[in-house]
Amino acid sequence: MDATAYSTKIIDKYANFASLSVHEKEGVDYRLNIVEKHHSGIAILAPHGGSIERRTSPIASAIAADDFNLYQFEGLDPNGSFEVLHITSHRFDEPRCLNLIEDCDIVVAIHGCGGEEKVAMLGGLDTELAGRLGLAIARTGVRVLTEGHAYPGTRRDNICNRGLSGRGVQVELTDALRGSAQERLVVEALRAVLLEY
Repeated sequence: MDATAYSTKIIDKYANFASLSVHEKEGVDYRLNIVEKHHSGIAILAPHGGSIERRTSPIASAIAADDFNLYQFEGLDPNGSFEVLHITSHRFDEPRCLNLIEDCDIVVAIHGCGGEEKVAMLGGLDTELAGRLGLAIARTGVRVLTEGHAYPGTRRDNICNRGLSGRGVQVELTDALRGSAQERLVVEALRAVLLEY
């Protein structure tokens, strides 16, 4: 199947977080969950968590566990608010997220996309780490794409690339993969690599 088949086209309602925060209310429409681990230089992000991209919040939490910094921007509409609260990664500039990652050498952003096949698509400017993470995921039996897909994550203003090193990793997980039996295996594979840093 063509890699573009996993693309979910979303036209953002808001151009940035400042615009969103004028019209949407924290604690009602969305919430932020930030867990700082001052001993860690790694941050795991779910910038489209909660009802925006299904299961990206619990996946990010499981990867971070007690070891890594965690940031989640979560939609609170149980009926799905992704079209309202989704801010594309290169325009995602929520100040507390930027503050968290400015001292982190490694930033890994977890995203969800469409797709009826269990696939993980990795991008970002840290191609070495993306390659290592991709190999670890592939060993679980999940199909991995590290190029030629719709989510390269190579813009310097992509939230995954705005940490201390200026290079991060974007992980897109298809709808079929999120919530499947393989989800836990992917989480464990990502954690195993990150714990080596």
